[in-house]
Amino acid sequence: MNNFKLLSMACVILCLFNCSQDDIVEEEQVSKLTGNTPVTSKRAGLKPIGSGVMMQAFYWDVPAGGSWWNTVNSKIADWSNAGIDAIWLPPASKAQNGPFSMGYDPFDYFDFGEFDQMGSVETRFGSRTELTDMITTAHNNGLSVIADIVINHNSGGDSEVNPYVGGDTWTDFNPRSGNFLRSATDFHANNVHANDLGAFGGYPDLCHHQPYVQDWLWKNSNSVAKYYRDVIGFDGWRFDYVKGFDSWVVKDWKNEVGGFTVGEYWDSNVSTLDSWTSTSEASAFDFACYYKMKDAFMGNDLTALNDNMLWKQNASKAVTFVTNHDTDEIINNKILAYAYILTHEGYPTIFYKDYEEWLNKDQLNNLIWIHNNLAGGSTNILHVDTDEYIAKRNGYDNNGLIVYINNSDSWQERWIETNWSNTLIKDYTGNSSWETTTQSDKWIKILAPPKGYSVWSVK
Repeated sequence: MNNFKLLSMACVILCLFNCSQDDIVEEEQVSKLTGNTPVTSKRAGLKPIGSGVMMQAFYWDVPAGGSWWNTVNSKIADWSNAGIDAIWLPPASKAQNGPFSMGYDPFDYFDFGEFDQMGSVETRFGSRTELTDMITTAHNNGLSVIADIVINHNSGGDSEVNPYVGGDTWTDFNPRSGNFLRSATDFHANNVHANDLGAFGGYPDLCHHQPYVQDWLWKNSNSVAKYYRDVIGFDGWRFDYVKGFDSWVVKDWKNEVGGFTVGEYWDSNVSTLDSWTSTSEASAFDFACYYKMKDAFMGNDLTALNDNMLWKQNASKAVTFVTNHDTDEIINNKILAYAYILTHEGYPTIFYKDYEEWLNKDQLNNLIWIHNNLAGGSTNILHVDTDEYIAKRNGYDNNGLIVYINNSDSWQERWIETNWSNTLIKDYTGNSSWETTTQSDKWIKILAPPKGYSVWSVK
């Protein structure tokens, strides 16, 4: 009997070791293939985050009335089939403006549309049941779900006497969920210090140095972080306005509950972004890349793409994007910007309106496929001038690619050096039907359509 128990334990340990090794190998392969550091979910059957493309599954002022979770639910299967590996949702809990709020004025972190407060039972997006049903659909389709976390500030508290400021403040929070009640001591100024890195919009500014706040946000077994992960079903985190508090807050949260983590550090300085990713041990949205793409495509000067960006500095921590709910803009030749981020290193994000309303979905699906299947390895810029940009991905367990972006009004062609000798290549976008064979010295002439792009790889 004892021998049998020992044998059984050995088998379990061996199985766990092999599973762990499989996860490590898969993550290493995805990292080398895409330039991302993937995060494998603890939930079985999900695509590693970073192996595909993230969908920002909302925009500013999505339709009110509690229908948004159902809208997203209806699109998940198609998104997964297209190559999406994660969806980023808006702040999901009850906020001060109740049925009209986009969630960035948080009041009750534990009310996902089930308590009658702030003017409604449901949130703007729907009920708790509709949210969890949508998350289940995402998991069944292999997608991770990223929660938008707003912990810099709160809104909707009652007025109370505040001994730290010598007057009254709106810092008395008594949410109907009965969880994470707050008072003046939990905000700035208090007995710990007068302020942290930044306040926002005049809202009460949470003090993350208070043990009570830490316990409720991420440390306790019933904390916000663990409730989101274990009860609601979220797999990762997008932190709002991380300029407003210390980076150790994000690091501690992530170390406590795990999961893919990205911060909104709105700054174009690459060194600043890179430093924040290092101290927080999290990814950051590549605002440096965003602004350089605006210079390139709105300013009609593709030489801006030569400048430094977070993905060039640290691709494993760069989440690239063309627009989001805050910018929500139609830049010139936006599809060219998507051709850029979906062929380069970093973890690219697609904006809901671009995919579902504004741009050609077939073109975006084609670029997502190219990203997931061809865009591997390191990057070399082969040519850049005002109107033309050509770069090479060197491949890892695939052939890599060459992307040619043409912002001029006429067809353009260039001789470039590839990694392929005497090899037939084709344009995987279909924008050019030309198929040609590289020379023995690996040189080839390729072309790109006006205000368009081509992506070349081995046929």
